[in-house]
Amino acid sequence: MSKQINDTIIRAYRGEKTDYTPAWYMRQAGRSQKEYLEIRKKHTLFEITHDPELCAYVTRLPVENYGNDAAILYKDIMSPLPSMGVDVEIKSGIGPVIDNPLKSKKDIEKLGELHPEEDIPYVLDTIKLLTKEQLTVPLIGFSGAPFTLASYMIEGGPSKTYSKTKAFMYNNEDAWFLLMERLGDMIITYTKAQVDAGVSAIQIFDSWVGALSAPDYRYFIKPVMDRIFTALQPTGVPLILFGIHGRHLLMEWNDLPVDVIGLDWRTSIMEARELGVTKVLQGNLDPTILLTDWENIEKRTKAILDQGMADGRHVFNLGHGVTPDIKPETLKRLTELIHTYSGR
Repeated sequence: MSKQINDTIIRAYRGEKTDYTPAWYMRQAGRSQKEYLEIRKKHTLFEITHDPELCAYVTRLPVENYGNDAAILYKDIMSPLPSMGVDVEIKSGIGPVIDNPLKSKKDIEKLGELHPEEDIPYVLDTIKLLTKEQLTVPLIGFSGAPFTLASYMIEGGPSKTYSKTKAFMYNNEDAWFLLMERLGDMIITYTKAQVDAGVSAIQIFDSWVGALSAPDYRYFIKPVMDRIFTALQPTGVPLILFGIHGRHLLMEWNDLPVDVIGLDWRTSIMEARELGVTKVLQGNLDPTILLTDWENIEKRTKAILDQGMADGRHVFNLGHGVTPDIKPETLKRLTELIHTYSGR
């Protein structure tokens, strides 16, 4: 029996009126919390995610420390890829590094399928532990999106230009669409398994797709995104799409069968509406603002909340993830400000 009692954020995701603006922060589980940093001295990211008790503890810490309205499962977008035969390691200060990057259609044809109960039982066990015994707020599950996952799989790690990925896409259309099919299948299986285990919403991170033009997005990416979200619609949970540098793609995203669009800090709530975006919006304080004095943080936060409250369909978040240099006490104070100011 779940202890969940605060479903404010789910109602907000559905566009319903709430008593205050709910909030959570991307990368809130870990990064700057002292308890998490102590754990990371002894355990790698993958070691934490393979230990349901420990992973559940890290996942719920932000809710306990900051009073946030949702938890997001602690894991990496790379978590399901080893099951497909991708040799990935999360290296400190670098990010995901893949020793066997994709170079040809034959490499893609060798990719395996994800079988959640067999391949990632620890992820499902963590979700069950959190939702049945520990959390009093909703748990958000997630996956990386096909383009973002593909960029790591082709580049072999993080990239600033995505030149190998884009060149592969342009030069090998058949291979590219096969990769999109394989990743689309995996994402549908992966996120459905998370919902079945107990998560209350799904966010798809297409962090790097802003590197593409709108016409290229429509041709190379949008069909698989539409297929993923259409397949997830029957689950009944709110579906969220987030990417950065994506202002030129907002109306493409708005066409997709999603409930919520996450904004980075480059586009305001008002600007998104003026562009024609009709979905519930999530965002979008620049995380760097949290390194400035409190007067500035308060001013910037209230400005976003004013637009969100005037709009009536808004969940507060950052425009990207919490950085390691953001103080936990600042995040706690930020949550209190969001709740009190929007609930006045």
